Amino acid sequence: MFRLNLKIALRNLWKNKVSSFINVVGLAIGLAACLTLLLYVTYEWNFDKQAKNSADVYTAMTNIPGDNGKISGTFEGSTTAFGPAIRQGLPELRYMARMDYGGKNLIANGQNAFKRQSKFAEPDILKMYDYHFIQGNANTALNHPNSVIVTESTAKVLFGSTDVLNRIVRFKDQIDLNITGVIEDQPDNSSNKFDYLMPWSLYESIDRGAKDLNWSNYSFITLVMLKNGVDLNLVNQKINQIEKKNNTNNQQSQVLFPLAKLHLYGKFEDGKSVGGAIEQIYLFVGLAFGILLIACINFMNMATAKSEKRAKEVGIKKTIGANRSSLIVQFLTESMVLTFIAVIFAIALLEIFLPAFNNLLNIKLDISYFNGSSWMGILGIVLATGLIAGSYPAFYLSSFNPIQTLKKKIKSKGLFSVSLRQVLVVGQFCFAIILIISTLVIYKQIQYIKNRPVGFDVNALVEMPQDGELKTKYELLRTQLLKSGAVSSMFQSSVSLSHHGRNFAGIEWEGMLKATNNQLFNQVITTYDFIKTNGIKLTSGRDFSEKFASDTSAVMVSASAVKVFGYKNPVGRTVTIFGDKFHIIGVFDDYVWDSPYKSNNPMVVFFDQKQTGNITMRLNENNSIQRNIETISRITRALNPAYPLEINFLNNIYAEKYNAEKTLGILSNLFGGLAIFVSCLGLFGLVAYNAEQRTKEFGVRKVLGASLFNLMQLLSFSFVKMILVSIVIAIPLSYFLMNKWLMKFEFHTNISWWIMPLAGLGTLLIALITVSFQAYKTAHANPVNALKYE
Repeated sequence: MFRLNLKIALRNLWKNKVSSFINVVGLAIGLAACLTLLLYVTYEWNFDKQAKNSADVYTAMTNIPGDNGKISGTFEGSTTAFGPAIRQGLPELRYMARMDYGGKNLIANGQNAFKRQSKFAEPDILKMYDYHFIQGNANTALNHPNSVIVTESTAKVLFGSTDVLNRIVRFKDQIDLNITGVIEDQPDNSSNKFDYLMPWSLYESIDRGAKDLNWSNYSFITLVMLKNGVDLNLVNQKINQIEKKNNTNNQQSQVLFPLAKLHLYGKFEDGKSVGGAIEQIYLFVGLAFGILLIACINFMNMATAKSEKRAKEVGIKKTIGANRSSLIVQFLTESMVLTFIAVIFAIALLEIFLPAFNNLLNIKLDISYFNGSSWMGILGIVLATGLIAGSYPAFYLSSFNPIQTLKKKIKSKGLFSVSLRQVLVVGQFCFAIILIISTLVIYKQIQYIKNRPVGFDVNALVEMPQDGELKTKYELLRTQLLKSGAVSSMFQSSVSLSHHGRNFAGIEWEGMLKATNNQLFNQVITTYDFIKTNGIKLTSGRDFSEKFASDTSAVMVSASAVKVFGYKNPVGRTVTIFGDKFHIIGVFDDYVWDSPYKSNNPMVVFFDQKQTGNITMRLNENNSIQRNIETISRITRALNPAYPLEINFLNNIYAEKYNAEKTLGILSNLFGGLAIFVSCLGLFGLVAYNAEQRTKEFGVRKVLGASLFNLMQLLSFSFVKMILVSIVIAIPLSYFLMNKWLMKFEFHTNISWWIMPLAGLGTLLIALITVSFQAYKTAHANPVNALKYE
């Protein structure tokens, strides 16, 4: 029976080449788009879920107290004392490992030196993650302070081989480390990814803050693995008791949060997770299946449109004894055959366009053809697509009355024939119009944020990390660069102009009404020419100057900080920070240093020539950029030969701040276009079939004097009505959805009046071109051919 159904299906597909081609192309594009988006969703969904026991791994989060007993903010970070304290007092704990946030640091094999992502961690980290050791032993790899674990790619870059056990590498051109392990590269969707890992005991010897067990420095990560099945709320209550016992002075509280959920559920309000990137993932899942559904609707529409052609076949089969179930199986077989053909083309499209998609989003996605779960997923989507696409035609066609079908008296069943087909077409174009409007609004929001002033001139500003000899030879570097004419001014600072974190609380000021202040301030420590170099507007006072020795106890503050203090004439007034008094010498306008989508914390800028981290330079605009960079490179390499040069342009750094919304915009734009194309493909098929059915009618009308325009209008009008209905439904719906999306941003654009008619008219124009092409072809045909006796 199956062979017979398969043979009939293949014959029908071959007989109706045009409709089969349209269905295959539509389904192939829909499946390829769906699989691409689902690959991306899977990549995001599996963040930090690679380990076998990833569900039991938690990270320490710190809650910052606000007013009225509420929590004003939550971030991933903890103190050095937190980990040892819960290790002793928490029986539910299996493993605990403290880590640093990591960064790009120098690692070298002789002259073969590279800056790679480094991390320090306690040995228990190797028990939480399922690292695959190529060389070495996980139980002993981090036991010695001067040991290091390198990834497979790092070993190959440094030595050209993974057979590097007990070889020596040099860290930061200062410390020799013995390679005690080589592991396979970690996936990109791992938040604690590194190129080489060093013991916490080494970190304690080079960073005093790591060795000092305190409850005030929240600059570290604490990962824990709890016993399986424990109650997290109960564990956090016990942690609260441990903190109260050990930390009596600090108001911040630390809690555990599942590490595997942090990437997608990282938005917190009043200490509780309220979503985050997961909302975007849901959107992409809806987009994936929405495009696939459009392709399925095309199949349904084409199948039901051809119902009169298939009616005689159904009538004859029922007359000679075929039951309804056997007919349903036959039509579903046709649908499944067509879907399997489409999936072959879909995988081919996926392989062709996936590299371009990866480049577009700067990620690495691929299909593992040797992974059973990948094939199960693809097979599941194919079966679902085939059943959804073929279910309605199968049940509809198999329901025909054999007597009526053989007499050619197929009556419209209202909702279940023409009307439903119209509903499906309207639904297709509604979805496509919503995507177009969404794309336009997202683009407008990104442009609005991009055009929002950052508060200083980012052009001609470059930065480089203060590594190696640059920490001690900054003044010599500054003298030589200024003398060379490559830069007009420069400064060193603790952080980049664009940075995240470095917040603190506890400032006291004159006339402060509350005994304790919970307002967070951002801290920047810098040297001379801070304002002169970055171009931030100084509203009152002055920059740090070599003429004033007292600047070691001076600060500059942002305009928002002055509002918090309530000072009318802030210059000359004092603030107390960590018990030390500082006098305000300057006030500058707020600038965007963290997220451009919300207000940043008030800033306090300190002066300290010993604090290093980053060098910022304003290029001399009288020279070419290339000449300036070449001069900076030559001078810097001469002073710091062990380190590779790393110069970053500020405008590129700020451009990266828009990546999340940029990804949303790219995907909406790309797949919105695909939705329109697939919808129009189905529309073209319906018009073509409708025209074929009415060939004789058009021949008669043309002989009787109907004009070309009248015939085109006759064929196009019903389809244009459906598009207009789609526009009427989609515009208010998309306005509501996009307005709700914009409200998530503190700084956001408005939905311009022209976006809605532009999207509607654009869709209508595309549909008209699609319809008119086939209508013109039909109306222009020779009426003699249409009226010939069959």
